[in-house]
Amino acid sequence: MNNSLFQSVILRKWLVGLAALLVVFTLVVFFFPWDALREPINRYVSGQLGRRFEITRHLAVHLGRTTTVRADGVEFANPEWASEPYLLKASVAEFDIKLLPLLFGKVDMPRLALTKPHIGLQIEPDGRRTWALSRDTSDEGAVPDIGSLLVDQGTVKYLAAAQGANVTAQFSLAQESAGPLPLSYKASGKWKNEAFTAHGRAGGALQLSKNTEAPFPVEVNAVAGRTSLTAKGSIANLAELAGIDATFDLQGRNLDELYKLLGVVLPSSPPYKLRGKLAEHGKVWAASQIQGVLGRSDLSGDLRFDQSAAVPLLTGKVQSKLLDFADLGAVIGLAPSSGTPPQTAAVSSATGKAASSGGETSTRSTAASRKVLPIATLDVARLQAMNADVTYSAADIRHVRALPLDQGSVHIKLTAGVLQLDPVSLGVAGGSVAGSIRIDSNVAPAAFTTRLDARGLHLNQLFPAVETTRSGLGKISGQFDLKGRGNSVAHMLGSASGDIAVLMGKGEISNILLEYMGLDGGEVIKFMLRGDRNVQLRCAAAAFDVKQGLMTSRAIVLDTSDTVINGHGRVSLANETLDIILDPVPKDRSILSLRSPLRIGGTFAAPSAGPDKVALAGRVGIALVLAAINPLLALAATVETGPGQDADCRAVLAEAAKPKTASRPLAAGTR
Repeated sequence: MNNSLFQSVILRKWLVGLAALLVVFTLVVFFFPWDALREPINRYVSGQLGRRFEITRHLAVHLGRTTTVRADGVEFANPEWASEPYLLKASVAEFDIKLLPLLFGKVDMPRLALTKPHIGLQIEPDGRRTWALSRDTSDEGAVPDIGSLLVDQGTVKYLAAAQGANVTAQFSLAQESAGPLPLSYKASGKWKNEAFTAHGRAGGALQLSKNTEAPFPVEVNAVAGRTSLTAKGSIANLAELAGIDATFDLQGRNLDELYKLLGVVLPSSPPYKLRGKLAEHGKVWAASQIQGVLGRSDLSGDLRFDQSAAVPLLTGKVQSKLLDFADLGAVIGLAPSSGTPPQTAAVSSATGKAASSGGETSTRSTAASRKVLPIATLDVARLQAMNADVTYSAADIRHVRALPLDQGSVHIKLTAGVLQLDPVSLGVAGGSVAGSIRIDSNVAPAAFTTRLDARGLHLNQLFPAVETTRSGLGKISGQFDLKGRGNSVAHMLGSASGDIAVLMGKGEISNILLEYMGLDGGEVIKFMLRGDRNVQLRCAAAAFDVKQGLMTSRAIVLDTSDTVINGHGRVSLANETLDIILDPVPKDRSILSLRSPLRIGGTFAAPSAGPDKVALAGRVGIALVLAAINPLLALAATVETGPGQDADCRAVLAEAAKPKTASRPLAAGTR
C-alpha cells in the first residue's frame, strides 16, 4: 500500500511539473518578442534564396499544428532576371503554415491573406518562375502550395512569354455585407498575344489548390478582340483552372478565332452567339446543353475537349434544325453571299460616262476575271494541333444560292493531321449525295481524296432557278472520284486527277430548251402559239477524265424523241474555263432552222453559250444566196430533213460510267 501511495504521489508531481512547463511554454510563446527574430529571419531567408526578403515593421506568430504568422510590412524581391522588382510587397501578410512539411523542405500554406499587395509573377520558357522559393527557380518542388488567397486592395502582374500572357489584375474586397461575391476584380493586357479586358466578382477567398474544401463562386465578363465571354459559376483551383462548373454566354465574329485564345480548332464561321454549361474535371473540358446561332443557322449539342493526352481531343455531337447554306461558305473559303454579285460592282466614274455597250463589256470582263473556286489557304498547323471526332447533322437546309438541299450530316475525324469527312451525306433535289473526303496535312502541299456518289436527283428540282427545267421529269445519278494536292479548294481541284460522270435514264425535258439550243425557229414559233411541251428523254450522259485539273470529255450525249445531242470538250479546273461543243442532230423536219453546234465557253464566273459562228455563218450564207434568187427559196436552207438516229442508251450509259483514259467523245448517232 505504501509503495502504491508513493508511486501515486510521484505521478502527481510529474503531472504538476509537466503542466507547469506547458503553462510556462505557452506564456513564453504568447509573450515572446517575435520582433526580435525579424532581423535574423530576414538575413536567413535572404541568404538562402539569394534575393532580398524583409519584414519591415512587426512579426507575430501563433504556434500550433498549423501555425499562423502575421507580418506587417513585407518586401520580397524577385530574381534579377524578372521584369517586376518585387514578388510580394504588402502592407500586411498573414498566413497559416504547416510545420511538419518544413522539415522536408516543402512550404504548405493552407491560407494566405494579403492587404494592399503588389505581386509580380513571371515564368520563363525554360521553366524559371519568380515564386519558386529556391536559388534554383526552375525547381518545381520549391513552389509553395497555397490553399486559399485573400487579397484586399491589391495588384497582381503575371508575365508568361510562352503563353503570350502579360496580365495586370486589380482586386478590391468589399464588406461582408456584400454577399457571397465580395471580391471585385479588373484585368487587362494580353492572353495568347491577344489584347483583352475582364472584370467580375468572386468569393472572398480565391482557391489556388486542389486540396481546398470547396469551390468558390466567380463571375467573369471578358472581351478579347471581337470575342466576348460571360460566365457564372464556381471554380475549385484557380492556379490550374480546374474544377470549373459554370454557365456561359459566348459570342464573336468567327469561331476560328477561338484557336488563338483557347487552342481549340474550330471551322471558320459567320458571327455567332452560344450559351450553355461548362465544366472542367481532370483536364477534360465539357460544354453541354449548347444552344445558339451561327449566322442565320441554329446550333445545339455537346462537346468535350480532353487535354489529358499529349495531343488534345475534341469529341461531341452538334446539330441544327435549320442550316443556312451560306453560313458554310466560310468553312471552305467562299465569299459571303450578298444581294449584289461581284460582277455588278460599280465601275469608275470615267467608265460610267462611257457608252452602255462599253460598260457592259467592262462588266463582262470583270466577271470573267473573277474566280469562283475558294482560294482561302488551309491552315495546316491547326489540323496538327489536335485530334477530333465530331458528328454534325442538319434537319433542314436553306439554300439562298438556289441549291436544292434539304438535309445533311457529316462525321468529322481528325487524327494526326489527317482530316476525314466520312461519311458525308446530303439530301439533294429529292435524292442524295453521299461519300467521303480525306485531307492529309502531313505532306506539303496537302493531299486530298474525295469520292461522292449522287443518286436519284430529280431533274425538276435540281435547277430551281432555271424555269425550263421545272417541268422536266427524270432522275440523275453521278460519281465524283478525285485526288490531288493543294492548300486551298482551288489549288486542290486545279491539280486533281480522277473521274467525273453524270448519268440519266428515261424522263422528260422541255422541248423549247432543245429547240433554242438548236436555233430551230419553227419549233420556237409553235411554242409561242401553243406553249411548251415536254419531249421524251431516252438517256443522257456526261463523263470526263480528269488529269492535273483538266477535264476531258469521255462522253457527252443527250438522246430524246426529238433530237440527239453529241458533245465533246474540255473544262479547266485550274483556270476555271469552259470549252464544250454540243452538236444537235434533229429527228424531225423543221423549217426556219439555223441549227448549228452550240459552243459553251467563258469562265466559271461568266460562262457564255452561243452557236458555233463558223457553222452558223455557212448556213446563213446559203439562205442569203437563195433569197437573192427567190425569197421563198430562202426557207429551203432552213429545213431540217431529220436524219438523226436513236442512241444506244445501254451502251452510252455503260461507256460513260466506266473511267478510261481516252478523251474522244462517244458517237451516239449519225448525221
